[in-house]
Amino acid sequence: MVYAVVRAGGRQEKVEVGTIITIDRAKADDKGNIDLAPVLLVDGDKITSAASELANVTVTAEVLEDLRGPKVVIQKFKNKTGYKKRQGFRAELTRVKITSIA
Repeated sequence: MVYAVVRAGGRQEKVEVGTIITIDRAKADDKGNIDLAPVLLVDGDKITSAASELANVTVTAEVLEDLRGPKVVIQKFKNKTGYKKRQGFRAELTRVKITSIA
């Protein structure tokens, strides 16, 4: 069983070939692929975590779609002063499918 832990959008995700994950918005190359930076590689009993060895490992993902996350409502209120503020936020996301770990 081969899997990798990759750095994707400020977080780390455990991925295998065929896994679909949602990451922060990432720009794809002209073929619609993204290279993700591996942090750890597990190949059966062999575990690779050294940066010099991980430099040779590539994790490639295919972009499926760009989407937006759920709306988060931010509300601020101060009692007795009449101050209230309402603000919304939606994250820009990208859904990708892992195509190869080599």
